[in-house]
Amino acid sequence: MYEVLCFVRVQFPDDPNVADMKYWYLCPFDDPCAGDRVIAPLGRHNHTQEGVICQVLNTEEYNAPFPIYLIKSIRKLIKQEC
Repeated sequence: MYEVLCFVRVQFPDDPNVADMKYWYLCPFDDPCAGDRVIAPLGRHNHTQEGVICQVLNTEEYNAPFPIYLIKSIRKLIKQEC
């Protein structure tokens, strides 16, 4: 049986260089939701930046939205207050 992984699509609205782009990440934290903020590595130097989750996808590795060996992981999840 295959393990279900959590992928999140993140946008970095505070960075004008990538404000219009969205990136897929693996999320090792429980219950991420659209609107939650994250700290994630960005770019070839992996500098961490704060971004916003815009989509959550729970699926098996073989259905990953991007090649799994290229997907980076979220470093910190900042839950949105309800």
